[in-house]
Amino acid sequence: MDQTVGISIIGLPADFDRWGDLLALIRRAFAYMDGVIDPPSSAHLLSADSLAEKAKKETGFVAVENGRVVGCVFALERARDFYVGKLAVEPALQGQGVGARLMQAVEDLARARGKDAIELQARIELTSNHAAFTRLGFRETGRTAHAGYDRPTSITMRKVLS
Repeated sequence: MDQTVGISIIGLPADFDRWGDLLALIRRAFAYMDGVIDPPSSAHLLSADSLAEKAKKETGFVAVENGRVVGCVFALERARDFYVGKLAVEPALQGQGVGARLMQAVEDLARARGKDAIELQARIELTSNHAAFTRLGFRETGRTAHAGYDRPTSITMRKVLS
């Protein structure tokens, strides 16, 4: 049975004015990473204003349930692909297909615009995310060490659209 019945995926409306709610969602979604990943999640660096600016440069989709935003994804359109820079799902709904539906919206748009692929980075420590993205057709293409670290901290994953 589809656990996401009743959840709509829509393009981020141009007149969206609930940036504070969206910021709170992202912070809740990434809170479990505190103390788990190193370096820490960048969610604490976001502000409502920075999200509004992000939406001017990137394509956004939101998952809505009963008028409440329960997920979002932001993707930057590049020459040949889309780069997913932020995917967040309400913690109580994680693992229930909301993220997959948001990623499908990005994939549908990428295909419609003739893009070759979708790319993202996942933190090394978050192996359950790697497994989820692998199930969605993503494959590891590289590892990146962030400034100040002598080991890889992120895995680059790519899904080629055929």
